[in-house]
Amino acid sequence: IGFTFATITLLRSVPLRRFELGAFLAHLTAAFGLGVVHTLFWVAVEFALKPYDFMNPTNFRHRLLLVGYYQMPLEFMLYGIVVLAHYVDESSERARERERKAAHLETSLAQARLQALELQTQPHFLFNTLNGIGSLVRAGENARALTMIGGLSDLLRYALDRAGGGFVPLDEEAQTAEKYLEIQRHRFPDRLTVASEVSPEVRGAAVPALLLQPLVENAVRHGLARSEAPGRITLGARREGDWVIIEVFNTGQLDPNGKPGIGLTNTRARLSQIYGDRARLDLDAHDGGVLARVTLPWSRVS
Repeated sequence: IGFTFATITLLRSVPLRRFELGAFLAHLTAAFGLGVVHTLFWVAVEFALKPYDFMNPTNFRHRLLLVGYYQMPLEFMLYGIVVLAHYVDESSERARERERKAAHLETSLAQARLQALELQTQPHFLFNTLNGIGSLVRAGENARALTMIGGLSDLLRYALDRAGGGFVPLDEEAQTAEKYLEIQRHRFPDRLTVASEVSPEVRGAAVPALLLQPLVENAVRHGLARSEAPGRITLGARREGDWVIIEVFNTGQLDPNGKPGIGLTNTRARLSQIYGDRARLDLDAHDGGVLARVTLPWSRVS
């Protein structure tokens, strides 16, 4: 133990990472000195035990030279092994530290991407709602415009409170989505029908904050705003084994050649950042309309 401690202490003071003559000579001298001390100790123990073993040597000097002759190469080898083991351990620790830093950096980058996606999504629905308010004002529907402004204030408060991401109960997200749809009913009072089919057993499920907002907004923009006909939007959620299925249905037609907008693109990107390949968003034609289906792993808000 003393041999190893002395060697490592010297290595920390005079490292051998690069070949330098001064450092090499210092460690060569240390190896020789430690070898001499070790040999002296060995021979001294033999002479201390001499009264108990008639075969023990009787000439200290002769025994010291003999043991030193055979032992010294082993002492140098032992010193080299300790040096090698120290640098292997040091190298492993540096590698582990690099891995910890890389993992921390990757986590920080993922969080930054999520926040950027959220910041891009929030102004998006804000501008769309303000455009709706503007159209009501131009049409002279000031009372409805004021109601929309009040609802928009609640939505913005929710968005600001949930800034930075995190998970919220599905029930909270569903209520916010329904509030958004209630605002849109003031834009289309005679044309928009809203239904909610969220199963009670999934209302406590953990979902990313502001997950449903882009989906219901997309349903309004592409399923109702582009047509003069009455439309229906249904928000549903259920549990299937270890999965939570969230669906937003709207009447209308799915453009097979259309490109996903900012809302759907960002939602897919957020799901990928949070869950990897364990979550997905599908958009398909269904029952005379369009169905957006989100599949998430089942968990509860802790």
